[in-house]
Amino acid sequence: MTEWTPDARELADLELLLSGAYAPLTGFLTSAEVESVVERGRLPGGASWPDPITIALPDEFGPGDRVTLRDPEGAAVAVLTVVERDGHHAAGPVEALDAPVYGPFSRLRRAPEEVRKDLPDGEVLAVTMRGPLDGAALDDVAATAEELDATVLLMPLVFGEGGPAVVRAALKAAERLPGATVVAVPLAPREDTEIDLELREHVARNYGATEHYAGPAPVSIPGPPHKRGLVVFFTGLSGSGKSTIARGLRDALLERGGRAVTYLDGDVVRRMLSAGLTFSREDRDRNIRRIGFVAAEVARHGGLAICAPIAPYAATRDEVRAMVEEVGGDFLLVHVATPLEECERRDRKGLYAKARAGLIPEFTGISDPYEEPEDADLVLDTTDMTIERAVGAVLNVVSSGGWVR
Repeated sequence: MTEWTPDARELADLELLLSGAYAPLTGFLTSAEVESVVERGRLPGGASWPDPITIALPDEFGPGDRVTLRDPEGAAVAVLTVVERDGHHAAGPVEALDAPVYGPFSRLRRAPEEVRKDLPDGEVLAVTMRGPLDGAALDDVAATAEELDATVLLMPLVFGEGGPAVVRAALKAAERLPGATVVAVPLAPREDTEIDLELREHVARNYGATEHYAGPAPVSIPGPPHKRGLVVFFTGLSGSGKSTIARGLRDALLERGGRAVTYLDGDVVRRMLSAGLTFSREDRDRNIRRIGFVAAEVARHGGLAICAPIAPYAATRDEVRAMVEEVGGDFLLVHVATPLEECERRDRKGLYAKARAGLIPEFTGISDPYEEPEDADLVLDTTDMTIERAVGAVLNVVSSGGWVR
């Protein structure tokens, strides 16, 4: 049996599949089911369903494999029996293993069957919430419930960092709606508002709703840049100058003050955070993900992280960007694009000479590729550039973006 940790959206979908909130679905959809849903809004058997529910797995997993799906803390949540591969996506039924480990308001993460048993007979008005209900919306819900003689079921949709705030808003609303029940549902938002609304209605019906009221969407008001988390991520060949520039940026920011700064140098991380890892592609990716995780945690709490690994692969850099943006931080990619010839001429550590001699396998730029970024926010070539000028260029971007004052 093999193992995999799905991303946050896939884990949310998995929880809803296992709880019965996505009934009649019992697993991730096949290509034929996806096509039917996209083209007709229905499953092949005719049941209405608005959105494909899919999961991406590495290519090594194929039909017949039983894949243990784990959450980020390592808990085994379910087993997926793969019945089909369609590109990156896998399809098949899921079986629950350990009970999910919930965070805040875990007592409110209840399965539909349990909720339905506790609801009184009669009409049920479900209110799906991605944000708080204002006074007018609350009055409207109360009036609708009275007109229908319905029980109110408040369903805060708790996907993402804002989940606890939405639950608090629902509990506050329940104080003004006598007899209301609150149940937290990890339903990730869909980009298409009509599909999002339809999916909310399906889930609400599975919880026992006879009527559905869509609460207002959350109003996103990001804080000013100088209060948001920021990750400045340097990438480039060994000897390109990225670590020297990163240290110079750290020193300049510390001299200015006003921001908590964390510096994650590639060599230091290798000794402390990633001790024991090799330089295989798999371990290099793992090293960058560890750096990304720490940097994202710094950004989550409003800090500024500076990272300076080689990070040769575009897909892994994209993963780090996604980690940071998922927690509400900003990501600035700096490509130190000093040519290989210049990096090799410097060769301060003698690494290129060893790589040329075959003493270091899978060495970036010699025996392993470096994928140049196409999405860099700043590109620097330090061949004829002083460190002071390079640091100034990065500092100018950080300042002009409002991240420091």
